[in-house]
Order: sequence, then structure tokens, then C-alpha cells
Amino acid sequence: MAQIDAEAAPQKYRAGVRKMIKNNLRVDMTPMVDLGFLLIAFFVLTTELSKPTVMNLNMPKTEGTPTPVGDSYALTVLLGAKSYYYEGDWDKAFSSGKVFSVTSYELRKIIARKQQQLDDKTKYKFGRNGLMLLVKPTAAANYKTIVDMLDETTIANVKSYALVDATDNEKEWLSKNP
Repeated sequence: MAQIDAEAAPQKYRAGVRKMIKNNLRVDMTPMVDLGFLLIAFFVLTTELSKPTVMNLNMPKTEGTPTPVGDSYALTVLLGAKSYYYEGDWDKAFSSGKVFSVTSYELRKIIARKQQQLDDKTKYKFGRNGLMLLVKPTAAANYKTIVDMLDETTIANVKSYALVDATDNEKEWLSKNP
């Protein structure tokens, strides 16, 4: 008979070596949820604190007689596909060729120049406060251009300005000069 050797029998476990235990991986999402709620709270709070600012716009009354404005105090901006400005009366400016092209950013310099001209109290009774800026948008003008012009009047500290309709002569001239 064959001799059974106990030492030759295979061992399942050897001394000092353990069987690896495989656990299922578990991710704790609690910190991620906390971070999400903190971000939501932050954005809700910041949108509440940053309210948009608006500009007050006083429109002239349609009824009644129009208020006369002296030619030396009037500065008119025509807004179409392109913007133009003139000083005083349209007929005089048109006949003398003093209708000039302007961008919304150049308007600030033009207003400042006109205000400096009006600061001479010997010639102009009301000074720079007498300046009347007439903004005349047409159908070809876009909203951004109108808002830019109104922003420039606020920056230049113009006390009196109005949005009024362009006359037929001005509209006709704008259509010929895009």
C-alpha cells in the first residue's frame, strides 16, 4: 500500500497569507450634496443682490403747444441706419451743409464742446443748463443705438433732452443718406 504523506497534501491556506476580501466599493455622496446646496444658496443670494439699474426717461406730453427752443441751445441727433447731428434749426443746417455724421461715442465730445460754448454767460443767459438735446430716432434705428445715445446724455450731464419724432424733411434726407 501506498503510504500517505500528510505533508504532501495541498493546503488551502498557508501560514501568514490571508485570503483577499473583496468589498463592494461605496462612494459617500454627502459632501457633494452639501456643496451643491451651498452653490445654489450662493447663486440665489447673488442674483437677489444684483438688481439691474434703470434710467428714468421723461417723455414730452403730446397735447398742448410745443415749447420753443432757441437755435443756439438746440442740438439735434438723427438716428437711422447711421447717426447724424446738427445744431439749431434743420432748414438752416441743411442749407448751409452743417449736418454731420456722428457715432454714439463721439457725441460726448460734441456735447462737451456745445456746453463749453454755452458757458459764456455774456452771450447765453441759461448757460450749459439751457442745452436742449433732441434725439430723433427713425424706423431704421436700432434699440442699442437709442440706448447708447441716452447713456451719453447721462454721462455728459445734459439736463434737458427729449425723444421726438423726426420731421418728414429729416426722414427724407436720412433715406437718401444711409
